[in-house]
Amino acid sequence: MALLAGVPAGPLRRVSRIARRHSPSLNFITLHYVYFLATSLIASAIFWGASTPPRSVTYTDSLFLTVSAMTLAGLNTVNLSTLNTFQQSMLFVLIIIGSAIFVSGFVVHVRKRAFEKRFDHIADIRRRRAEHSRSGRRRSFSIARRMSRSLSRADVRALPAEQGQNTEEPVGRTSTSTETVHDDIVAYSSSSEKRQKDDYGDASGVSTRVDVEDANDPVAPTEPASKPDQSPGTTNTLSLSPSPPNPSNSITYRSETGHVIQVNPGSSSQNGPPAHITFRPDTYYHVEPGSSKETKHSHHRFLSMQGVGAQSNASIKRRPTNMSTGASEAPETVFEPATNRLPFTSHGFVSRNSQFHHLTEEERVALGGYEYKAIQLLAWLVPAYSILFQLLGALGIGAYVANNRASAARENGLNPWWVGSFNAISAFNNSGMSLLDANMVAFQTSIYMLLTMSLLIVAGNTCYPIFLRLIVWTLLKMHPENERWEDSRKTLHFLLDHPRRCYTNMFPSRHTWWLLFSVVCLNGIDWAAFEILNLGNTAITSLPAGIEVLDGLFQAFAVRSGGFYVVPIPSVRISLQVLYVIMMYISVYPVVITMRNSNVYEERSLGIYADDPGYAARTQSGTNFFGKLRRTMTNRPSEQTKSYFVRQQLRAQLAYDMWWIVLPVFFIMIIEGSNYTNNPTVFSVFNVIFETVSAYGCVGISVGLPDQAYSFSGALHTLSKLILCAVMIRGRHRGLPVAIDKAVLLPGEGVDEAEEEDGLIRMERTVSRGRVV
Repeated sequence: MALLAGVPAGPLRRVSRIARRHSPSLNFITLHYVYFLATSLIASAIFWGASTPPRSVTYTDSLFLTVSAMTLAGLNTVNLSTLNTFQQSMLFVLIIIGSAIFVSGFVVHVRKRAFEKRFDHIADIRRRRAEHSRSGRRRSFSIARRMSRSLSRADVRALPAEQGQNTEEPVGRTSTSTETVHDDIVAYSSSSEKRQKDDYGDASGVSTRVDVEDANDPVAPTEPASKPDQSPGTTNTLSLSPSPPNPSNSITYRSETGHVIQVNPGSSSQNGPPAHITFRPDTYYHVEPGSSKETKHSHHRFLSMQGVGAQSNASIKRRPTNMSTGASEAPETVFEPATNRLPFTSHGFVSRNSQFHHLTEEERVALGGYEYKAIQLLAWLVPAYSILFQLLGALGIGAYVANNRASAARENGLNPWWVGSFNAISAFNNSGMSLLDANMVAFQTSIYMLLTMSLLIVAGNTCYPIFLRLIVWTLLKMHPENERWEDSRKTLHFLLDHPRRCYTNMFPSRHTWWLLFSVVCLNGIDWAAFEILNLGNTAITSLPAGIEVLDGLFQAFAVRSGGFYVVPIPSVRISLQVLYVIMMYISVYPVVITMRNSNVYEERSLGIYADDPGYAARTQSGTNFFGKLRRTMTNRPSEQTKSYFVRQQLRAQLAYDMWWIVLPVFFIMIIEGSNYTNNPTVFSVFNVIFETVSAYGCVGISVGLPDQAYSFSGALHTLSKLILCAVMIRGRHRGLPVAIDKAVLLPGEGVDEAEEEDGLIRMERTVSRGRVV
């Protein structure tokens, strides 16, 4: 501090403000980046220091391998068989803690703990309110008694004054006593008013009064004597009130229709004014002084932390609306009664992606209770799913390798059980790393191993949401329909009906069927292409017919995310290699598009709440002839249909991905110019594109090198390897939900307010379209 004593505070404050303004907000995606970057850097230093002999693995290769394992990219710049057991074990652990299931399971436990803390906080508040209410009754009775004594003494002491006695000292003492009582009443009134605000919301600026006659009753003063529906001055007894409100300290609230009210906080504003009064359509919002001025600083970050498809300023904060109509005007096709979709009676509504609107405080608490129960279920189901698949897979494949393919492991100086277990964990987490230099080529005729690893690949990635929903549905069907299991059945029903309120990787029924359809289609295309495009290719057709079909199936499962290769990639036709580049590029699309399309706050994240809500949709549909013709013939404006949101997410994902493929390829080709000149066949542009797409897709398949068993990345310069490290880190985060996804937000982050506001905005759009029609 002494060193900074002579530095002017003004420039430091400006620098601090600029740094805060341009730094990413602290949310799920930011913490995800911090976790992966910090873990990779720490692990790389340990990995490099553990090399035997010392420095046999360079720090760049150590960093590349730890980043590749942590991001599940699966590329390797050195042969893993040459690493010592400790280094192999480090990669084994990094693969597990970097997997999507592990991270999502950790988020479930964090949210579970946050719910428990919130419930404890609510219980503590209710306990303190109850104690404060009891102490308030006792204090009000004491105040009344003190006031009565003071008034009685004043009357007695005033009597000698009429007889000409000196009354200066008694009058002074009486005045002081009265002021003390008045201060006590003001303090009690303010505390009562604050308590009433906390319970019901402050809907008026009426000052609280305490009547002396009522104060004599120890029960009466438990609530303020003056209520909004009372007229002041109706009592004929002595009334003491707080001082008049100060206009300069009053709080302004404005409704959607423009009506303004002023509320004087008094002493009850110590904790800050409420952001709103109620969630009815005529909601009054807190207006900050000078809020009409534009205070936002728009800027673009090179490393955005909001998530793909999200508006750059997307947040859970309140947005202005033009809503001026009630819920009763909303068509039934958009808003369904919430009772039909909740395990308890409700007077609210449910709309797109399980958004609930116009729920009372009690209904919100009940909704949060069922969300907590569903998270409790997931808190043990997700870890059990991950542990059982990996444990059984490691035991099964380890035993198979030890009993049937032990020679392949021993040729690389490895333990067969360790090789099989490593492959099983790598397959489930879709890493693609293998301790064997030949990867899965050494097991291309092992039917059991290929089938088991295929199951592990789909169970740990593309089909994980499908399997998880199937397990929850099976648990529901196994529960007896009796009173004892009724609460568990309701929890399972809630999780099946509204999974995206609880978990990122579990989807509603319709989205799950769409995901299954896309997985079957894409894998079917890969399988068919492997068999058809390799006709006449002796490197493939030399295999037995049944094995060739099985190898094609395994390669179809592995090419989109698994990262293993059962035949050398350079041995397949160039047309199939091009198809593999495309499949690796879109590997994450089915799951991530489903995830973002089913997000509770999808519309908010896309930024569709502009002044003209239908602008984006009209722009999209008005660019083609049929869209213009339909609008002309029907005289209807374009509507944002379900397919619109999918297209919007898809366009955002494509634009997001393209730059992270084009720029790295361009920079790597600049760096590798000398290698290309010396050997243009090996260091071709296509090979660089293939390696970059594999790194960005976190797949791990590589065209390799003609004289080495490790990936093509191992032959690149140091700077090119560092670029690929950045590509792997960025690619690992393209499959995440947006920062304001309901399933990653903690309770108390304004999620209820945002949900109610989204309902109002959606009703406005619906009613506006209805009026046009």
